Amino acid sequence: MFTRSELESKTLKELKDLAARYGIKSIGNPGYKTSWITPLLAFPMQAIQQFQDHKRGLRNPSWRSSEALGTILYEIGEPTDEQAALIRATLEGKLLPLPERYDQTRLLNLHKTKQLIQEAIDTLNK
Repeated sequence: MFTRSELESKTLKELKDLAARYGIKSIGNPGYKTSWITPLLAFPMQAIQQFQDHKRGLRNPSWRSSEALGTILYEIGEPTDEQAALIRATLEGKLLPLPERYDQTRLLNLHKTKQLIQEAIDTLNK
């Protein structure tokens, strides 16, 4: 990501700004450039190592968790032609009168949820 020479050519303020952009803290006295250069050089590999260790931070979900997402999609099902038409109309801003509007909104929210779960599964499978 960064080379040592690239970081050493920056001013102390530039290093602090760069570290702030990524949420990196200095090691030791923040008045020295090396206190910022070291963590800026190290954080990418530390992040990858933490991910590979599966102990803390972001971890891949278990097979059982991934299967649960698939089960949720199955339970939600596919919209009927009429439900799909109502979803399209709702997205165009056409609303039913109350109290049917509550179920119309719930139907749209369920559709959006299904899309997001499918997107999550697709992303995890990449």
